[in-house]
Amino acid sequence: MKKKWFTLAGVGVLACALMLGGCGEDKKPAASSTAGDKVVVKVGASPVPHAEILEQVKDKLAKEGVELKVIEFTDYIQPNMALSDKELDANYFQHKPYLDNFAQEHNLKLAVLGAVHLEPMGVYSRSLKEFNPTDVPEGAKVAIPNDPTNGGRALLLLQQTGLIHLKSDAGILATVADIDENPRNLQFSELEAAQIPRALDDVALAVINTNYAIEAGLNPKDDALVLEDENSPYTNIVAIREGDENRPELQKLLQALQSDDVKKFINEKYKGAILPAF
Repeated sequence: MKKKWFTLAGVGVLACALMLGGCGEDKKPAASSTAGDKVVVKVGASPVPHAEILEQVKDKLAKEGVELKVIEFTDYIQPNMALSDKELDANYFQHKPYLDNFAQEHNLKLAVLGAVHLEPMGVYSRSLKEFNPTDVPEGAKVAIPNDPTNGGRALLLLQQTGLIHLKSDAGILATVADIDENPRNLQFSELEAAQIPRALDDVALAVINTNYAIEAGLNPKDDALVLEDENSPYTNIVAIREGDENRPELQKLLQALQSDDVKKFINEKYKGAILPAF
């Protein structure tokens, strides 16, 4: 299969422009606690690859007095709410544009601790073996994520391929209503991101987040017709509550995740389907 790579670097400035909303002070106790001489840090994560990557730093953190507990989530809503409610000390499952938009919509005080990796979003198909816009059938069904940032990201990627064109002011939160040119009359199905791999047999094209592609047994590097390149602004980050940036145990977590050992693990485990972002 001949792979085509497309960049979304041009939306990076817009991604950083979204502002976090404020909220009232939360009186709940913090999630971290002590266990003997260790500080317990609870981190919410998607199973693949985030929880897998976190498992690689448990021993290192234990030697530094930090007991890492990984709580797995399979959706994009609960991890941020649990972090805001102080049920978690951090989460690791999302990119910054998603965090910014979610925090603004839900009036949460969340912040970025640091970037760890990039999961290039890809376009997949059961019926097409190579990507050429003219080979996509007239009126074909296309599945994209239904959350604002990943849906917009998918549409921007499809625009890069030449399948559609978006209004000039659409930005990273583009929706299907922002499509002003659709020469092949594509029909868009907006689905929960985690469900899109299951719909692959029912659509001509599906735009899938890499973590869900891997969970479904797809190899993004080999199976995707189109992938974002390494210049994508959608790096996956560790999120925390505003004001927790200097907590020593969270700084140790970030340092461990941005270590050479983790970079080596990402490169060897995911073989280019996931890229280190540090």
